[in-house]
Amino acid sequence: MGMIIGLCVRLYAIVFNTLERVTEGWFLSLASRVIFAAVLFQFFWNSALTKIGGSIMNIFTPTAGAYAQMLPALMEQVSYDTSQIAFFPYGLIVLLGTWGEFILPILVIVGLFTRAASLGMIVFILVMSYVDITGHGADAKTIGAFFDGDPYAKILDDRLLWIFLLLVPTLKGGGLFSLDTLLGAQYRKREMYY
Repeated sequence: MGMIIGLCVRLYAIVFNTLERVTEGWFLSLASRVIFAAVLFQFFWNSALTKIGGSIMNIFTPTAGAYAQMLPALMEQVSYDTSQIAFFPYGLIVLLGTWGEFILPILVIVGLFTRAASLGMIVFILVMSYVDITGHGADAKTIGAFFDGDPYAKILDDRLLWIFLLLVPTLKGGGLFSLDTLLGAQYRKREMYY
């Protein structure tokens, strides 16, 4: 019996050590970025488009809807008149939030400044969740709770998974198949000659 258990342990170690060695340095980062692209990119892109009225030409002038999404209480106070809102800090927050929602997902997908872009997306998701809960008054069912057994609670359950997905490129970087690696190799090659 001990020989069978020993054989199983060795077989297990061989299979999973080989799998780990073959995927080291590229698989987790690439997989997380591809899954982000497949599952979340369209969500963030569509959300960003609503903030500029659907036209990229409005990238410098977010719509009233952008202000209402990001600063709901303030918009209510000024009767949804954005001209009554100071650019600094509120207009700047809306402008940078809008740009972030366009730029950060693209950077994550192509693997450029991957760690910073992924961390930026995590912060974006945390702020977005805070605004949804406090500013938009999400109900308890929508918010959910950890360990509640309800996988349909959109805020805590879904967004915790989004954050975990983005932790991989934040901690591991873009990996072998990323612009970070390509541009880093070009930079190192150029530095060798100077």
